[in-house]
Amino acid sequence: MSADQQTTTPAAVPQPDSVEHAAATPDIVQPYDQLGLTDDEYQRIRDILGRRPTSGELAMYSVMWSEHCSYKSSKRYLRQFGDTTAEQRERMLVGIGENAGVIDIGEGWAVTFKVESHNHPSFVEPFQGAATGVGGIVRDIIAMGARPVAVMDQLRFGDVEHPDTRRVVDGVVRGISTYANSLGLPNIGGETVFDATYQTNPLVNALALGVLRHDDLHLASARGAGNKVVLFGARTGGDGIGGASILASDTFTEGGPTKRPAVQVGDPFAEKLLIEMCMELFRDGLVEGIQDLGAAGISCATSELAANGDGGMRIELDDVLLRDPTLTAEEILMSESQERMMAIVRPDRLDAFLAVADRWNVEASVIGEVTDGDRLVISWRGQTIVDVPPRTVAVDGPVYDRPVRRPEWLDGLQADTANGLERDDSGEGLGDALLAIVASPDEADKSLITDQYDYYVLGNTAFSFPEDAGMIRVDEASGLGVALATDANGRYAQLDPRAGAQLALAEAYRNVAVTGAVPAAVTDCLNFGSPENPEVMWQFAEATAGLAAGCRELGIPVTGGNVSFYNQTGVTPIHPTPVVGVLGIIDDVARRVPSGWQDEGHNLYLLGTTYDELDGSAWAAVVHDHLGGVPPTVDMAQERQLAGILASLAREGLVTSAHDLSEGGLGLALAEGVLRFGVGARVWLDEILERDEIDATAALFSESTGRVLVSVAREDQVRFEGMLAARDYPCLRIGVTDSTAGLDVQGLFSISVEALRATSRGTLPRYFD
Repeated sequence: MSADQQTTTPAAVPQPDSVEHAAATPDIVQPYDQLGLTDDEYQRIRDILGRRPTSGELAMYSVMWSEHCSYKSSKRYLRQFGDTTAEQRERMLVGIGENAGVIDIGEGWAVTFKVESHNHPSFVEPFQGAATGVGGIVRDIIAMGARPVAVMDQLRFGDVEHPDTRRVVDGVVRGISTYANSLGLPNIGGETVFDATYQTNPLVNALALGVLRHDDLHLASARGAGNKVVLFGARTGGDGIGGASILASDTFTEGGPTKRPAVQVGDPFAEKLLIEMCMELFRDGLVEGIQDLGAAGISCATSELAANGDGGMRIELDDVLLRDPTLTAEEILMSESQERMMAIVRPDRLDAFLAVADRWNVEASVIGEVTDGDRLVISWRGQTIVDVPPRTVAVDGPVYDRPVRRPEWLDGLQADTANGLERDDSGEGLGDALLAIVASPDEADKSLITDQYDYYVLGNTAFSFPEDAGMIRVDEASGLGVALATDANGRYAQLDPRAGAQLALAEAYRNVAVTGAVPAAVTDCLNFGSPENPEVMWQFAEATAGLAAGCRELGIPVTGGNVSFYNQTGVTPIHPTPVVGVLGIIDDVARRVPSGWQDEGHNLYLLGTTYDELDGSAWAAVVHDHLGGVPPTVDMAQERQLAGILASLAREGLVTSAHDLSEGGLGLALAEGVLRFGVGARVWLDEILERDEIDATAALFSESTGRVLVSVAREDQVRFEGMLAARDYPCLRIGVTDSTAGLDVQGLFSISVEALRATSRGTLPRYFD
């Protein structure tokens, strides 16, 4: 007998924990608590199976019942997103529960989009954590039958001056740019925020957008007994054991382990091959369905496909192609190695499927088949190591009604309003305050980051940074396109999580509307602390209720998203940060409206009413380092009316630019309008002060909602004012564009374009260049 033969004899290989062995050894102590399962959850698994679980079954249940995969603390709140009106459902082809939501945009076209978090991995290994976050969300888009066409990112880092922030910023931005650029996908927008609350818990939320014809839509399920289960893409390795499912379901502790082995390693060039291969498979009808292998890996893909299908599934783990032959069965099941997908293929189409895989140089292996019955059975080395009802793994996991408690500290925080902060209404004081806001890390020019991204690859980008929303042309013949914006304000949500979620929704909705697009759908990424903290669960309950109610008022659905809990170190959670993405439809991207004016002699108008609302504002944060009070009031009916007006203005060509007012108020909007194309403006505040009964500080820096700054060519002034009067929406002419003026707020201060630009562009290079 050869040495090779000796190493493969049964005596030389540890025997797997089989179902038969589990039934015969009920009292073996299993490390379920180390895998994140509670005593009650472990007992529930035993009750489901009628015995102790095998180690393979324990691995599957542990990752699939983790907070990240099962939504066990949030599911009861997320159900309210499914309570939709007929209006909300009008364009929705696929909603919550699939890999990504799908919206009908007309002309036979549909789009699919979704945002997800990769927060904890991005602190442990910023480059790979962010890169694989992009890869994972792109695969969700592929699985729906769509071609990915764009990505966005929503980034929140710690204090800009903290010594560790540079490490995280550098790795995350390089990870996103390297992966997306290598895939050939434009990055068309997002956010970058710095705040000490995110110091050890950066938020890296990635969004992907895909396009498809209605007939190309595919759902992931395992149907048809005898159909083959094919695993294709990268080989399964030891990177990502437990991955996001474990990292995202626990808090970081001071001085705790780095958990580096749980961070996946990505290969964007392998993913590019997957994209092209999947497009060919769908085009030629070679698959019944495809499932991404993301969080929980093979455990997730097999159990979800079987649970969504009409039968069971039999899997042979020995047929899984491995990068590391020493992996145990449990590690193979839990590995979240990237760039892998699972397909259900009819036997008569298997050869054609494998031929496509070979043509794209993608490895593929048949690892099982769909069966009659209702069991997921997995074998390894000749023994059955998993025999479970798949719904109990993927669907019917624990659902918790966690205790909720309004924080005792909240009353004191809300009572500490900005009303008592010193206001310097002198011209010098107001000019200095505006320059301070323009220079602040959150509001300063982000080109140091965004210039690392490719905006225009594929040739269909209509808008990208620094516009209020990104925009992609879907149909080259008609010009049909979609706009996307994402927003969140953790400071607002800390003051009032219900209002904070609605303000994020309203801002993203408004950012889409100012481009001329009609808002149509929502995706969200809800970033919160530990669900075991009743105060955090109260914040989450308030935020989701506010978001659901806001969407009903606006008439647009939540089509899917992500919940990210355990964003805290020790007992200190981050500010609640519900990121909201809004997608809008524009019938012709040629009619898009930019955020800044390009020509002089155009009139500037402020739409909406300004109130003295400075609590939680950029002015309070930057000028006074203050957080307290209550956020601005948001009126969804008003936002909806404003969006309709903006769509009409764009369609009639009556505005040459439109920019929403949010963080930094009118002052920052004016500065950004000037900086967009380098054309100045002369502005007066007298009529705002008189009509709205506010002072100059509020006029410039209040963050009241429902407001937009627009520019109008002189020849369109009468028609524009007539339309606003007919719609009975507040409107004031407050200035005129002037290439010689810089930003001249008459009677108060004047700042040159060069000074504004130097102030805005100087901040991030000072810390990260």
